[in-house]
Amino acid sequence: MTLLSVRDLAVHFPVREGLRRKSVVRAVDGVSFDLDRGETLGLVGESGCGKTTTGRAVMRLLEPTNGRIELDGADITHVTGRELSGLRQRMQIVFQDPYASLNPRMTVRQIIAEPLIAQGRWRSGGPARVSELLELVGLQPRHADSYPHQFSGGQRQRIGTARALALEPELLVLDEPVSALDVSIQAQLVNLFVDLRASLDMAMLFISHDLSVVRHISDRVAVMYLGQIVEHGPVHEVMDAPAHPYTEALVSAVPGGPTGREQIVLSGDLPSAADPPSGCRFRTRCWQADDQCAVQPELLELGPGRYAACWHPNVTSEPVGPADPRH
Repeated sequence: MTLLSVRDLAVHFPVREGLRRKSVVRAVDGVSFDLDRGETLGLVGESGCGKTTTGRAVMRLLEPTNGRIELDGADITHVTGRELSGLRQRMQIVFQDPYASLNPRMTVRQIIAEPLIAQGRWRSGGPARVSELLELVGLQPRHADSYPHQFSGGQRQRIGTARALALEPELLVLDEPVSALDVSIQAQLVNLFVDLRASLDMAMLFISHDLSVVRHISDRVAVMYLGQIVEHGPVHEVMDAPAHPYTEALVSAVPGGPTGREQIVLSGDLPSAADPPSGCRFRTRCWQADDQCAVQPELLELGPGRYAACWHPNVTSEPVGPADPRH
């Protein structure tokens, strides 16, 4: 059953020079996807492709410019005030930087208690809930009176995760939650998220540029390039047989990826989101680009659950047709 539905989401930021608006940065420009209950969707791409902006717009930490966001069938695109406060009980986020996301002047107990107090749920078993959450994320209740500076990066991210789980959310947005950590600690946190999803039956939007981690934790993956989704499908199908050239380049750079695949080094830099290329946005770096690519390709269904926006997808059969609007 669909929990989160995003349609044609756009987030544009005006760039000003003095008092005049000079241009618009199209950070997210027409993104659509669905997320079922208990499912994990990986959102991947290079830095600057719009992954984090998408996650923050879904969380309503950023105001969408266009599009529609629905949670369990209810439109939450422009909710404010009490409606937004109520929404916080159903959707939570774990931020990328475990050093900046925790208040250094608050104890662990105060940090985890903050959402419970804000939602009026502290008096009904708040102290016991803090101990329960610490144990849930692999820490000890005795850590509750310590301060963030007394913990490692991995432990801080566990504290941030405990805070996010305090209100028992239905959706957890994980914004590059392990990118700032050592490899050994990354594995521990990823396994924790896998266990939490299984035990709490949450939906997760897992944002990352690390395809190895995404492959381990996700059911489906959506690949973003310059504010748009260029490929979408079951994670193992996309990773093992990428249809879009951009996805192929990303997968080829994964250590220990499919054997016999040479690494594809993309030429040039990521174009500016303030002045994206016309047509296919990847065509300025694509080795398959031709005149047809000057026209924007639709996201086409290549097979059951597989979609790609490319005039020359790496598939042996013809596309089935336009993408299902649910995706």
